[in-house]
Amino acid sequence: MTRIAVLQMTSGIDPDENSATISGAAERADGEGAAMLFTPEMSGLLDRDRGRAAGRIVDEGNDRTLARAREDAARLGLWICLGSLAVAVGDRWANRSFVIDAKGDIAARYDKIHMFDVDLESGESWRESNAYQAGAEAVTVQTPIGKLGLAVCYDLRFPALFDALGQAHCDAISIPAAFTVPTGRAHWHVLQRARAIEASAFVIAAAQSGHHQDGRETFGHSLVIDPWGEVVLDMGTKAGLSFAEIDPQRTEKARRQVPSLANRRPIASSAQ
Repeated sequence: MTRIAVLQMTSGIDPDENSATISGAAERADGEGAAMLFTPEMSGLLDRDRGRAAGRIVDEGNDRTLARAREDAARLGLWICLGSLAVAVGDRWANRSFVIDAKGDIAARYDKIHMFDVDLESGESWRESNAYQAGAEAVTVQTPIGKLGLAVCYDLRFPALFDALGQAHCDAISIPAAFTVPTGRAHWHVLQRARAIEASAFVIAAAQSGHHQDGRETFGHSLVIDPWGEVVLDMGTKAGLSFAEIDPQRTEKARRQVPSLANRRPIASSAQ
């Protein structure tokens, strides 16, 4: 059994304030015996005003949130999965996850593949692709909880990515998010459970929650789900830190009972 910590945030428009929240969570996570801390999508900055945000989004080598997390990881001997940060990549941005090891080194990076370009019935309109460049590759990394696959928020809706992570025999998948409230109410729990079942892996979904300084509202309900689809942790809507145990025997048992990964076969299309 390995203990993890999950941070639910209400990130704002000041990266230094958000970084301080993550640093405090890392201290507490280490103090309460966690081997790894998970944070939400856009942990360092959540700002829908792209003109204002542009002055705070820098390349990863100059990102103070990333630098502080690396320092905390090395000082505490704690692995940290930063759900994602907005980082500058040339004249574009990337929505990038970082896995930081207990020495403070970056063990893995993953750029969100699927861009959230939608118009909701609530009147909300999002065009992530106007500013962000999409990633192109599935990413896995060895961690204290086994092989960890990486995804971000809207990726949740695209089964092919999770098929790839399942075929890579991930023990757990990180799916940090800043889900809107309407889509969260409708789809958050059922999709997260489905992805855990499909991949026969733990899902760890650290989320943003509440009313943010930029005017948006996010759904919360950070989750840890086991490979059988059972909810191990649901943090509701209050920001804070919670803990869960990752038991590799649950993964082994699920894969014995329903060996869907081993039984999977290619499907040819007969479409004309």
